[in-house]
Amino acid sequence: MYLPCYNYLVPEPLTYAESILIAASPGEVYAVVSDVTRTGEWSPVCRDCWWDEGDGPRVGSFFTGRNVTADRTWETRCEVIAAEEGRAFGWSVTEGNVHWVYSMEPVEAGTELTESWEFTVKGQEFFAERFGADAPAEIEKRRRAALAGIPATLAAMKAVIEG
Repeated sequence: MYLPCYNYLVPEPLTYAESILIAASPGEVYAVVSDVTRTGEWSPVCRDCWWDEGDGPRVGSFFTGRNVTADRTWETRCEVIAAEEGRAFGWSVTEGNVHWVYSMEPVEAGTELTESWEFTVKGQEFFAERFGADAPAEIEKRRRAALAGIPATLAAMKAVIEG
């Protein structure tokens, strides 16, 4: 959320998270979630992902994602920041501008999968430099996309995993 302060904006991180119950073990959920090459099966925006230079799901590895919306197509390079089998998998987009993390919690009926999104202060400052006066509108677009995309992604992941 932005707080107006005279002629400029003072950012604070924007965050959103939502959870879904999946009838599978945390290990089974992790195996699917951490296979970024399958992201196009569930993401409403990311159509393809591939590991850079033969990397895989470990902290410090990199992958690239191709995103498509009605307005544009673009690629982002991501660094894995969490890779704990059966517990969490996440990445940082464009050197810390945005963080996406999937957390798995064992429950009686399977796994509670939580998808978390954080648009960092660094990322918002990058948008301020890139978009100038249009930055608040561009940031709001990203916030709305997360609010709509996270539940859609989780529902699609549930369908893929539970098959």
